[in-house]
Parts: sequence; structure tokens; C-alpha cells
Amino acid sequence: MNGVQYKNMSEYFSQTKKRSTTIKALHDVLPLVMYIFYPVQIIALAINEGFTSEVFLRFTLIPLGTFIVVTVVRALINAQRPYEKYDYTPVVHKATKGKSFPSRHTVSAFIIAMAFLYIQSSLGIIMLVVATAIAVTRVLAGVHFVRDVISGAAIGILIGILGFFVF
Repeated sequence: MNGVQYKNMSEYFSQTKKRSTTIKALHDVLPLVMYIFYPVQIIALAINEGFTSEVFLRFTLIPLGTFIVVTVVRALINAQRPYEKYDYTPVVHKATKGKSFPSRHTVSAFIIAMAFLYIQSSLGIIMLVVATAIAVTRVLAGVHFVRDVISGAAIGILIGILGFFVF
């Protein structure tokens, strides 16, 4: 997408209260769903499997390690966000400058979805759908480029496959 397309998309969603409220709600609520279920599952695994079980350690440490590495990488890259580059107001208020690539919300959502896939496939598939919706809303809200969320999804899925299913 180019600057005109990002501005037009932002204007489209900002034109009516219904559209802007919908995007804002999805932008805020979808990550909450993911980030509420994840700690609940950590607690359940701690109780049922124990703190030293391989399942518990993978479920907690792989997403944590991924989050830390991505946080450092995006700070080093410090890519502009669409609203910075193209000078428009995103649908969702965001004052953050830089740190756009890759989308940390998207990476986190996908690595957590892969963690759920590791312990229960049906719940993992549901979480992958939620993670995809999170990625889409990051772009629709105008706070990330398409490349930010595609790379974030790819990183989360790749590390998830390697960490949960290969090694």
C-alpha cells in the first residue's frame, strides 16, 4: 500500500462513529482475548504439569524469548510507522514513533497461538484466527504497514514451528 491508500483507509474508518468504534474495539479487544487466555493457560499448566515440565517451560519460555528478541530487533531497526511516513492521523490514537517493523503485537499473537497449537490443536487454530485478526486490525487502524504484520506473523509461526514442533 502507498501513502494515499493509507490516508484513504484511515479517512474511511474515521468518517463514521460506527466504523471508527469497530476498528478501535477490535484493535483493543482482540489482543486482550489473547493476553487473558495465555496467562490463564500458564497457570493451568503450572498446576497440572508442574513448573519444571517440558510443556510448561516451552509454553512460557519460547514466547517470552521471542518477545524479548523482537523488542530488541525492532528498536535497532526503528522503522517509521505509516502515519509518520505519510503524515496522517491513524484511526487508533498512537503516539509511538518508529519501532514499526516487525509488529510486536502480531509476533506475540502468532507465537502465543503456536504455543496453544502445541498443547491443544483446536484451541491453537482458534488462536491463529484471532492472531490473524489482530494483524489485520493493526493495518486497518493505520499503525502498521502490511510488511510489518506479514513479517510478524512469519516470525511467530516460524519460531513456533521450530520451538514447539521441531526441536
